[in-house]
Amino acid sequence: MNGFERIRAALAGVRPDRVPVMLHNFLMAAREAGFTQRRFREDPGAIAGSFIQAVETYGYDGVLVDVDTVTVAEALGVRVDHPEDQPARWAGAAIDSLAAVRDLPPADVGGHPRIQVWLEAVRRLRAHFGGEVYVRGNCDQAAFSLASMMRGPADWMMDLVDKRSHADAHALLAYCAAAGSAFIRLMAGTGADMVSNGDSPAGPDLISPAMYAAFAQPYERKIVEQAHALGLPYALHICGNTTKILDGMLATGADALELDYKTDALAARDALKGRAVFIGNIDPSSVLALGTPALVERRTRELLDVFAATPGFILNAGCAIPAETPPANLRALIAAARAFESAA
Repeated sequence: MNGFERIRAALAGVRPDRVPVMLHNFLMAAREAGFTQRRFREDPGAIAGSFIQAVETYGYDGVLVDVDTVTVAEALGVRVDHPEDQPARWAGAAIDSLAAVRDLPPADVGGHPRIQVWLEAVRRLRAHFGGEVYVRGNCDQAAFSLASMMRGPADWMMDLVDKRSHADAHALLAYCAAAGSAFIRLMAGTGADMVSNGDSPAGPDLISPAMYAAFAQPYERKIVEQAHALGLPYALHICGNTTKILDGMLATGADALELDYKTDALAARDALKGRAVFIGNIDPSSVLALGTPALVERRTRELLDVFAATPGFILNAGCAIPAETPPANLRALIAAARAFESAA
């Protein structure tokens, strides 16, 4: 099997010939290819070249094409900073009250130049790797996260506890879900093998499971439905400890859940079995970036032991791998997966 075939098999619930590895490593890939984050987010050739070099260097099975968490938000009018060598970041809300959602113009995410850079990068990677390495086109953030950025995180949280604001909150979420679905449709046109979103602040670290069920999950489900209507598998990522909302995340219909290292791997294995693929969830910071190769190997083997009898498993970090991660640590992660398969 090649990398594409391994990941496709795992998504189909079929055991591949060895543990597939799909890395969330855009920060590290850009750094090792000699590109600043500014150059990376502005140049599709830099994005594609970074991932091609990373696959050639480390020999993993699937690329996760990510750029930052604010591209769609910027297309919707959110103020964004563009640091030279850090990902673009939120800098200010697009609306100063929820009532302003009633006057928002139709979302035109496809007209935003950074969206087009992202799409062109995926087209180039698909043309380069097609049928050999799996290409997952991440589509930035899902509706709850976008709404938080449009309103401003603190004001958004206050809105959610005010029942008088709920109608407008749902209107904003519907607007953001439409924008997210539009990006999914655009990404489908690149030939990506799979699509995904993050919904970073939608987990129990920031909101209750009841709030997740009311304000995040229904709109995540709409985006999953759009991906499936286009014939594409879909992965959902939420930051933090998502153990309490695994059933809700699964109810979106997502084909895979990319879970943070804080999520209980045993609970996730049992919840996802036969329902969705587990992607993750090595700690990207204290283990991959700051640990030793020996620690990386030990943590990777512990995770592989948990999923040894589960074909629906793809090894990854729990979130984005820091740019400063030592190459030896990434090699240790991949080597542990290969050695595990050989031992089995």
